[in-house]
Amino acid sequence: MDGIVIVNKPQGFTSFDVCAKLRGVFGTKKIGHAGTLDPMATGVLPVLIGKATRASDILPDNKKTYLSGFLFGTETSTEDIWGEVIKKENSDVSRKDLLSAAKDFTGGILQTPPMYSAVQINGRRLYKLARQGIEVERPKRKAIIHSLEVLSFDESTQSGSLKVVCSRGTYIRTLISDMAKRLNTLGVMTSLLRERSGGFSLDKALTLDEIQKLKDEDKLNSAVIPVDEAFSCYERVTLDEKCTHLYKNGVVLRVSQIGKFGGSILRVYGCDNEFLGLCRPDVKKDKVYQYKNFY
Repeated sequence: MDGIVIVNKPQGFTSFDVCAKLRGVFGTKKIGHAGTLDPMATGVLPVLIGKATRASDILPDNKKTYLSGFLFGTETSTEDIWGEVIKKENSDVSRKDLLSAAKDFTGGILQTPPMYSAVQINGRRLYKLARQGIEVERPKRKAIIHSLEVLSFDESTQSGSLKVVCSRGTYIRTLISDMAKRLNTLGVMTSLLRERSGGFSLDKALTLDEIQKLKDEDKLNSAVIPVDEAFSCYERVTLDEKCTHLYKNGVVLRVSQIGKFGGSILRVYGCDNEFLGLCRPDVKKDKVYQYKNFY
């Protein structure tokens, strides 16, 4: 079985845990995921099965949408409420100042990856070093905050919620911590729900129990989305029988053989409507280069 399953990841599960669970459900070892979610986070986790695992690093929609809770006046080792409390202080941030800070953090920003993250420094995962009490210097990374909306804020409790649309690789807990510093206070993330990732939204996501139920009812196929749906933003080209044969044998086609098109990346289908993969046409060289194959 090949395709994508959109999982509503439960709290307490790592992304690896979800894949391990689904390997048993689908009876295959060839399962991966796109866009890691921390154990405390919930929401959209695209899980790739079979040939779809080839899409893990090329999903075209890199925007992610999060709903996050936050609390000012507390600092922890992990930048969220599940870490060890380092410091507490009185916080008196006003809603007006918070809204102003939110505007300052919209657009391109630089973040220092938290020590409790999967980022590698000199071949070692930061969270493994953090568990040993080791802290190392981390180069800042660019992130893009497409929009940042303050959904709620209670000045008396200094707690609230945000909706963030951002690029991949953005750390929401670091964003909250940095906003707190801008407001001359401390801050931690208290919850995290991913509403959208890889072009898929929460309304298409299934819980692990729902997926198991579909298997028990012999309806597991209904949980699987064809991998080409992830690339629906690209223009489609359909090859004739001769070109299908040539393409599947690795022959570089001429641009004139695939017809008219308008995109730099195209979805390629065979004469029998089988999704073959993605290609990059080069008009100047009159060549069609295979970018990623799924046949």
